[in-house]
Amino acid sequence: MIEVKGLTYTYNGQKAISFPDFIINQGEHCLLLGSSGSGKTTLLHLLGGLLRNYQGSVITAEQELSRLSESALDAFRGKQMGFIFQKNHLITALNVEDNLKLAPYLAGANIDEKRIEEVLTRLGIASKRTAKVTEISQGQAQRVAIARAVMHKPAIILADEPTSALDDTSCEQVIQLLMEVAKENKASLIVATHDQRIKNYISKQVILTPQY
Repeated sequence: MIEVKGLTYTYNGQKAISFPDFIINQGEHCLLLGSSGSGKTTLLHLLGGLLRNYQGSVITAEQELSRLSESALDAFRGKQMGFIFQKNHLITALNVEDNLKLAPYLAGANIDEKRIEEVLTRLGIASKRTAKVTEISQGQAQRVAIARAVMHKPAIILADEPTSALDDTSCEQVIQLLMEVAKENKASLIVATHDQRIKNYISKQVILTPQY
């Protein structure tokens, strides 16, 4: 479960960004909607513990994030959360398999070869397991990023603008894939986007407005 209450965040002394209160239940899907400057990515990073020193309360997987030390927060993220960023941040010097192994390695978790095969097969890219990231298409790279996010069966998947650069067909494929993967892992899926096409797929929405 995710619960946000009285949340505000300030960048370097600028005007505070205020966010609405909301609750996302375990396994529920939710969109963070709003135009540029509304704070979608900021909110997503707050939910994932990537930004700290906020005012108010952010409870993620029954844990108030502000109460965790940096090391405890790193361990918590590594176990409970999967991130899909606007840019996939794959390591180009590594092949697909090694990019997936990097996530559990950095989290101090065991590397599960069977899980790697399972996830790549589910996402239709098992044949690319040993391919270099530079040798695969943009769509395949995006699937690798999704695979990396769900390798450890996180309770929460956080996705930042996963469809904004895609055509209509690819947009539908990606959002359906994200929802299916989240459901298979019984995970809550939170997508920050300004892409209005996604509104038809996920009914629960938190609307953010620009704050000047």
